[in-house]
Amino acid sequence: MKRIILIGYMGAGKTTIGKALSKELGATFYDLDWYIESRMRKTVAQIFAERGEEGFRKMEHSMLHEVAEFENVIISCGGGTPCFFDNMDYLNQQGLTVYLKADPEVLYNHLLMGKVERPLIKGKSPEELITFIRQQLEKREPFYTKAKYTLDVSLMDNYEKIKISVDKIKELLDL
Repeated sequence: MKRIILIGYMGAGKTTIGKALSKELGATFYDLDWYIESRMRKTVAQIFAERGEEGFRKMEHSMLHEVAEFENVIISCGGGTPCFFDNMDYLNQQGLTVYLKADPEVLYNHLLMGKVERPLIKGKSPEELITFIRQQLEKREPFYTKAKYTLDVSLMDNYEKIKISVDKIKELLDL
């Protein structure tokens, strides 16, 4: 195993599953957003505020090319990462890509419960948020479905189900 790359919308569980999978496989885990934050010494929200989405996406593209060169890693990408530049094609060249697919309502509930500040959804009412998620998924789905593998994670709501998702990924990837 060289690289397993998890993609999907925010709130799909990329970080949660990525950490569990890395522990199970003895691989190093990298969350791309965390990597960017540690290298830039700023939060993603601060970078968005200073540089806007376009500035952030350029930086993300550059950092993605760093992380995707590491070996024996599990990488969790930001929800928008596959949708900009040639990122999705690049990810498919670099490793085994897995799209963690979830229904809009599941993503909505995960994002409402989440404690992480997410610049793209900050300040949205519940109605605006579910509409935004649906619209974003419609735009992003063509990129996400380019992944080599897809795993439906709509029912991942407890630790036992996280373990089941990890086992399913291992089975999908023949690990």
